[in-house]
Amino acid sequence: MVVSSPIRKIIHVDMDAFFASVEQRDNPELRGKPVAVGGSRARGVVAAASYEARKYGVHSALASKIAAQRCPHLIFVKARFDVYSAVSRQIREIFHSYTDLVEPLSLDEAYLDVTENKIGMPSATIIAQEIRKKIFEETGLTASAGVSYNKFLAKIASDMNKPNGFTLITPDKAEELVAGLVIEKFHGIGKVTAAKMQSLGILTGADLRERSEEELVRNFGKVGRYYYRIARAQDEREVQPHRIRKSIGSERTFDVDLTEEQDMLDRLQHLAEEVAQDMSRLQASAKTVTVKIKYFDFTLNTRSKTYLGEFTSADAIYTIARDLLRAPQLPAYPVRLLGISVSSLTYQHDKLREGYQLTLEL
Repeated sequence: MVVSSPIRKIIHVDMDAFFASVEQRDNPELRGKPVAVGGSRARGVVAAASYEARKYGVHSALASKIAAQRCPHLIFVKARFDVYSAVSRQIREIFHSYTDLVEPLSLDEAYLDVTENKIGMPSATIIAQEIRKKIFEETGLTASAGVSYNKFLAKIASDMNKPNGFTLITPDKAEELVAGLVIEKFHGIGKVTAAKMQSLGILTGADLRERSEEELVRNFGKVGRYYYRIARAQDEREVQPHRIRKSIGSERTFDVDLTEEQDMLDRLQHLAEEVAQDMSRLQASAKTVTVKIKYFDFTLNTRSKTYLGEFTSADAIYTIARDLLRAPQLPAYPVRLLGISVSSLTYQHDKLREGYQLTLEL
């Protein structure tokens, strides 16, 4: 006798304009006004935009100059990642009060599998609504949530009624809903892939479903198999509470181009400390450091070095980054952005499981 597994109950929670909403919460003068976090009126890149700013076409990753042109009364505020991280931890504690199967995607969104949960509640809808209510009560911020039987659909659902919204996609409605989606709305299909699909006549989920798996693999590689499945509202990916990050990094765009070595080193020190804090939080060590340098003319240069031993401290990361910045010579042109990332990561829980001990700390 074959026993079918129960339909999974997946929630995707996405905070509404998270960074900007935190700034509006903490500064009443910003409420109801168009706000951009990061960058400045003169230069830089927008990290996040309030919904008031989005009405003018301002969004994350948009050049600040363009954002200011689109919305002349846009208010720029400096990012406070330590505050955002603290609020994110509050929110994750709420998630974990319902289930340990929590997969964070970033500071402001996560998947939860509540098929079996800590409160014995059979309704994922009720859990999602309780979570949204608790988030607002404890942080003063709103969240949107989507519920369905797989991750792809839960993510689609959470985007459908933002901000402060909720959507449920049931099995009997899923295929019809996916068929009607324009291809740009598919989670996992970016702008470049969407443009290629459109050039092939794939404009909607219904168009995508008409293509064979072989054709999709031929045109898009292995990921074509994923496209074939999601066109049919299928997604077997599990919620992974210990999803492994392949790299950890931090970068900054400066209001004024840097030309002096000490100014660059001071910025590198700060970046190294941010990266080390993230490594400590994730209980990770690394073997590779990469320094990213963007010049005044937007020319990009990266320099990397890999060690046999592992490192975790800010001092070690800074020392390596400093040497990379200087080799083969200091940047010859004014620098508008610096970044540090670490990779070749090992996580402490893996070492403990394998009886492995950290052997090198630079």
